[in-house]
Amino acid sequence: MNIVVCVKYVPDAQSDRTFNDSDNTTDRVGVDGLLSELDEYAVEEALKLVEAGEGEVTVVTVGPDQAADALKKALQMGADKAVHVKDDAIHGSDAVATSLVLAEAVKKIGSPDLVITGMASTDGTMSVVPAMLAERLGLPQVTFASELTVDGSTVTIRRDGDAASETIVATLPALVSVTDQINEPRYPSFKGIMAAKKKPVDEWALADLGVDASQVGLDAAWTKVESFTKRPPREQGQIVTDEGDGGTKLAEFLTAQKFV
Repeated sequence: MNIVVCVKYVPDAQSDRTFNDSDNTTDRVGVDGLLSELDEYAVEEALKLVEAGEGEVTVVTVGPDQAADALKKALQMGADKAVHVKDDAIHGSDAVATSLVLAEAVKKIGSPDLVITGMASTDGTMSVVPAMLAERLGLPQVTFASELTVDGSTVTIRRDGDAASETIVATLPALVSVTDQINEPRYPSFKGIMAAKKKPVDEWALADLGVDASQVGLDAAWTKVESFTKRPPREQGQIVTDEGDGGTKLAEFLTAQKFV
């Protein structure tokens, strides 16, 4: 089974995330970044499927030079090879354009039996790219999988909702997005870290995919950030000295703030 996993390089949630002053796009260069945590579940699920049978896992990402770090993590986990699509014209692309570039990259990689994605990215949290990608590839989509099994030419998932769970079956090839409930991503072993250094990473530009620059980038985006304001600094908290009436003062504070 040949599986393609789409992953994303995102700003570290623990860092000071911000936007570029010049065009209000997310700053992906001046902050620490990493493989989106939700995509680690997609990589892990692909590895489990291949380890249970035969095949290979290819990871693909779209992003600046720093996005290679996301591919490195996936290769260290056990993926076989990687594809990095990078082009200055891609800067500022929205979900529509991103799905176009990913679709053309998947087509160039070959005809995978399964395309796996995370349920969302930890920066945009839109959850729309998997559906857009499936539409462009002409594949059935089964999304938000908390359990996944492949049997012959079919894939079956369980989608858990607030009140019930659904079982959905699709014919391969198909696209599946997985949730953070589906598995526990492995930590790269020392052996995996060393092996990743020798694994192939192809770098493609838009021209290699046959995508015109006018179809991507900020000028082609359907959505843009018009303005942003930095979060104000935290104010010093109020200290209540307990002189026997601490509980009363605390209750008064909570009531004044309409917390109770």
